[in-house]
Amino acid sequence: MRSILISLPLLVSSMILPVAGHTEEIPVWPDTAIVRLQAQALLQDLNARLLSHDSATLTLDHWCERHDLARGEKVVAERMRDIDKPASEDVRAALKVSDGERVNYRRVRLKCGAHVLSEADNWYVPGRLTADMNTALDTTDAAFGRVVQPLHFQRHTISAELLWWPMPEAWEMGAPVETGPDPLHIPEEVLQHRALLSLPDATPISLVVETYTRQVLAFPLPKIADQKPRQ
Repeated sequence: MRSILISLPLLVSSMILPVAGHTEEIPVWPDTAIVRLQAQALLQDLNARLLSHDSATLTLDHWCERHDLARGEKVVAERMRDIDKPASEDVRAALKVSDGERVNYRRVRLKCGAHVLSEADNWYVPGRLTADMNTALDTTDAAFGRVVQPLHFQRHTISAELLWWPMPEAWEMGAPVETGPDPLHIPEEVLQHRALLSLPDATPISLVVETYTRQVLAFPLPKIADQKPRQ
């Protein structure tokens, strides 16, 4: 896996195009070297923000607001109730649960307006949460991070991987950047995080696998402003 570097976004022009039959929109950006560089910088920026904060939900709140993905909207969870994945031995080991201890599973989409920003698998230990928290998780679509926020949990990243690299390896050393006349193709999944959520005393409460979609980039990029040289 290539290392993930943090860089500042460049400003280029783009447009948004709706997908027929879907409520979502996908970004349509020209396939140029500078647009590819900005796309990579944006993903690295989002990755760095997720790595430096304990709540992915609150981080996406800020991302949504900053990039005006859905004006005035907060990130909300949409639970996918027809999916169940029993905890594997590896998951149970990471959560440090005994053989008879219960582990629950939730899969949710995190949405900002019509944009599905991520899908998350979440295995959590109900015996380490309050009764009210378990009721909320069982009966509502509330995001896990919002529900358990009063526990002051801490996030410990297991892995963070860019699933899409717009720029080729060694581009900074002059490797050719292949572009084309068609719009830049952005795959459906662009970033994945695996993380353990723990109480302040280091007791694990949840293991999450978050897969972020191209919708995190579903905004028009501003045109480059003319810059006057300093006198």
